[in-house]
Amino acid sequence: MDYIILGLLLLESRTVYQLRDRINKGLNLMYSSSMGSIQAAIKKLLGGGYIRFEEAVENGKYKKIYSITESGKQLFFHWVNAPIEAQTPKSPELTKLYFMGLSSRENRESRIEQHLFYLKGQYEILNAICEEADNIKIDAEHFDIFQYQHMSAIYGRDLMKFNIDWYEGLLQKMRRKEL
Repeated sequence: MDYIILGLLLLESRTVYQLRDRINKGLNLMYSSSMGSIQAAIKKLLGGGYIRFEEAVENGKYKKIYSITESGKQLFFHWVNAPIEAQTPKSPELTKLYFMGLSSRENRESRIEQHLFYLKGQYEILNAICEEADNIKIDAEHFDIFQYQHMSAIYGRDLMKFNIDWYEGLLQKMRRKEL
């Protein structure tokens, strides 16, 4: 979460609510976007001197507007320029699948249908982000930033499509009583 916040603040100064809003528009598939996780990361980044805030009053409302410091920029660029580390994919839903043979046949099918409903909803969100991005005109200064943000959305959408196809295949096997 720390690097997401640093990256977003590198693009522009934001309030906590603006950070949460931007994270909820696609980045929440990479990290939890709960207000608690965002506030914990902000507290840590403030304590390390990587971000700062200015107080402002807009329309009678008190706001803290966060921005990145020089040391925050250094930390972010050190991270973003480091080699991509292979992460072991952890999918908690696979644990449930692993033990699913212990539940009733009706329950198994129902849980897979529910999971497919969730996956399809996530796919629609990512697909809408990708389609919207296809129609955005980007100036040359921000073109590279946008392209890689767009590619991460495409990756998420394609991964979601793979999961949908896989679970639909599983559901078909279950219905044919092959499982």
